[in-house]
Amino acid sequence: MIDKNDWRLMAQEEYLMNTKWRWETYVAPRVTWDHDHCEFCTEKFSEYEGDSHEGFRELKHDHWVCEECFNDFKEMFGFRVVQ
Repeated sequence: MIDKNDWRLMAQEEYLMNTKWRWETYVAPRVTWDHDHCEFCTEKFSEYEGDSHEGFRELKHDHWVCEECFNDFKEMFGFRVVQ
């Protein structure tokens, strides 16, 4: 059970509740946008060496969440994994 005072919680319930997710390999969405961060722990996703290359992508607005945070918060936020 996640503590409601977990340092990673920063009002994400305003935009991530009951969202759909898919496990994907990170691909930069545009030439001028080369990375994203986990919506909880801020882990960096990019195509560059040393960064995370896979994670859960929210399907409607392209938010990213690392595997650990996804597993920690999936029940609290009602995350649904789709194929």
